[in-house]
Amino acid sequence: MSDVPGWTGRSRSTVPGRRQFLRAAAAGTAGAVAWSVTACEPSQVPPPRPRLIPFGTGWLFGPATAGSSQPGFADSGLQPVTLPHTVTRLSWREWNPDSWEGVWVYRKHFDAPGGTAGMRVFLDVAGAMTRTTVSLNGRHLPSHTGGYLPFSAEITDRLARRGNVLAITLNSRFNHNVPPDRPPPYAPGSVDFWQPGGLYREVQLRVVPQMFLADVFAKPVSVLADADRHVVVRCTVDAAVVPRGSVTILVQLRDGAREVSSVTVPVKITKRGRVTVTGTLSGLAGITLWDIDDPKLYTVLATLQVGGAPLHDYQVRIGFREASFQLDGFFLNGRQVKLFGVNRHQFYPFAGGAMPARVQRKDAEILRRELNCNMVRCSHYPQSEDFYNACDELGLMVWEEIPGWGYFGDARWRAAAHRDVGDMIIRDRNHPSIIVWGVMPNEAGEHVREYTDYHELARSLDDSRPTGGDGSRTDASYVFDVYSIHDYRHRIGPGGLRQPELWPATDAAGRPYLVCEAVGTLSGPARHYRRTDSQNIQQGQAAAHARVHDIAASDDRYCGLLAWSGYDYNSGHGSQLGGIKYTGVLDVFRIPKPGAAIYQSQLDPKIRPVIQPAFYWDFGPTSPVTSLSSAMICANVDRLEIYVGGAHHATATPDTAHYGHLRYPPSFADFTGVNAAAHPELRIDGYLGSVQVVSRRFSSDPAGDWLLLAADDAELTGDGADATRVVFRAVDAYGAPRPYASAQVRLSVHGPATLVGDNPFDFASAGGAGAAWVRTLPSSAGSVTVRASHPVLRSAPVTIRIRQP
Repeated sequence: MSDVPGWTGRSRSTVPGRRQFLRAAAAGTAGAVAWSVTACEPSQVPPPRPRLIPFGTGWLFGPATAGSSQPGFADSGLQPVTLPHTVTRLSWREWNPDSWEGVWVYRKHFDAPGGTAGMRVFLDVAGAMTRTTVSLNGRHLPSHTGGYLPFSAEITDRLARRGNVLAITLNSRFNHNVPPDRPPPYAPGSVDFWQPGGLYREVQLRVVPQMFLADVFAKPVSVLADADRHVVVRCTVDAAVVPRGSVTILVQLRDGAREVSSVTVPVKITKRGRVTVTGTLSGLAGITLWDIDDPKLYTVLATLQVGGAPLHDYQVRIGFREASFQLDGFFLNGRQVKLFGVNRHQFYPFAGGAMPARVQRKDAEILRRELNCNMVRCSHYPQSEDFYNACDELGLMVWEEIPGWGYFGDARWRAAAHRDVGDMIIRDRNHPSIIVWGVMPNEAGEHVREYTDYHELARSLDDSRPTGGDGSRTDASYVFDVYSIHDYRHRIGPGGLRQPELWPATDAAGRPYLVCEAVGTLSGPARHYRRTDSQNIQQGQAAAHARVHDIAASDDRYCGLLAWSGYDYNSGHGSQLGGIKYTGVLDVFRIPKPGAAIYQSQLDPKIRPVIQPAFYWDFGPTSPVTSLSSAMICANVDRLEIYVGGAHHATATPDTAHYGHLRYPPSFADFTGVNAAAHPELRIDGYLGSVQVVSRRFSSDPAGDWLLLAADDAELTGDGADATRVVFRAVDAYGAPRPYASAQVRLSVHGPATLVGDNPFDFASAGGAGAAWVRTLPSSAGSVTVRASHPVLRSAPVTIRIRQP
């Protein structure tokens, strides 16, 4: 190595897998400074430029065989792939772990990027399932085990100028002694969610100077006190050389291009390795707080300087907010807020976890803007940082937790869980959306000593957030800050169906009380909620979720409730149909079911008035609306005027007797006597006071049904990874969902993209709604047309633009 460049770079993070945004001073401009490694003295050599290099294209993939990690291996027979990637083709149902339980190899031939002389080069892997062995040009790098957190390997000394061969060997078998997996004789289905193997998150090369900023943690303090508000910024420098000049870090708080505050912190480096220093940003009286309705974000920019010249920048986003769990509820910025949300699994049909940033971000948008959740529990592992970035921007609060499910292993397993606590918090502690660290493996039982260690580690790394872990009312080992409980209590209601209840909130543990799971398959009325089920079951899911949220809203001692679950998910554990747990208020395609109606209606009508039936206006033979004893209409208005066949049928008002603690209780109507043979239309008008603010129509005549096709995004980037969802469903003449559709949907794609999905798609099994994802091709541009066709509902096209990367 010859030079450490002087530059002004910009990165959100150098933690593996995070996107980094870099800016460099123009090479060769007057005054540009380079730093000699050997002398550490200024020179006038135009500096190389630090940067991030996306490393997702040009991979070859296949089963690992003898010698497949060696440079000379004949790999022409391997399959070209683009990352993120899953090792096997998946449908939306019936995932088979035999298809991914193996050892695989990813190989990439590449030349060293230009401008790496005098620089350090790292390989960053954001997520790989599950045990990863890396070799470059036949020389092994440190291995990594664990599927949900990033890792890095420095490749500086092993990188050749030309003809490099990188081989990542991936063991995707289940029986690794690391959470959430477990050793033999356990099988993959012993964990509640399938874990398909693959390099399923981003991979990149990171080119940095010999001395660089490895981490920045910016912690807002005394957020609600204008005079005392400040940010404690802890910066970690990684030095491969000992500089002779003075070293400082300039830390700035920025609101866009405007500097709000700054401080310069001296750094003393006397030997190679890492050193951490702390600075304080003050004078922050005019700060706007981060809130669920106004998620204001600021930038902290740390610049490493040698002899006054900028060397390396590191950028993070933060928000100023006080999230406080108390015995009498949860308070955000001093205001009591009832936590209202669901649990989320990160896996998708067809692709497992291998979805790009745009798709990950869409999940957060659905939860916040379509379901009106103010919080999500990321069960049961750390999820994509792209998802957390979107939560920061949308005002969606987050419970993040370490990997684990129903098991607590030996000393080696427990040490891996301890490592996960540290890695999770270091990666994600700058996200203002995260308000709880879940540092207990899910439903792992009572282990006081280990949980105390995990809790203390979390507090040492970030004392600004409480810890939590799922418990029961008899859990004597509870050592966390928040008493968070899985509550599947129920009673038998009318017709012999289960009706969910909740245990009374208690402060007996001396800790705030949060319900972090409820409903699901265990507290009914049913164990599965599919579009192919009867209307009574589908509507029953909406009523069950409404009931538990109403109970949680009835007592301030409940900080809130996060229901099970947001999305259906693929599983081999317990009782499930087609390999899916149908517990979600949205299906695996992220399409709302009738069970989502109660969430969709919990929105201020000044933002958008909502009328969302938890039933289908359908009189077909499978399950007509007349089979419902009482039809549930979720709305956020004062009253509903209901018309059937043009004639006034009923006036409905919110059911405050049974759901009076919800902000917007549902209403109910009786349609049992409606004449189906007349094919009557349904019209529901919504009023605030005397003013009609919303109206919806529904057709019962299937002759007017059609096939709806819609894409989430009109434009994608042609980098081979970007993708968007394309939803297709049977709808009536007014665009309302029509259930119980039959036959198949056939899809075609014309243009520079590929389809991620089943083709043809079994419409009947999905109940008349489904989706596929359209993924771009590497280095592509142009227009893509997707067409969906159905033998009865006809066909529909949608066009997506692909722009050059």
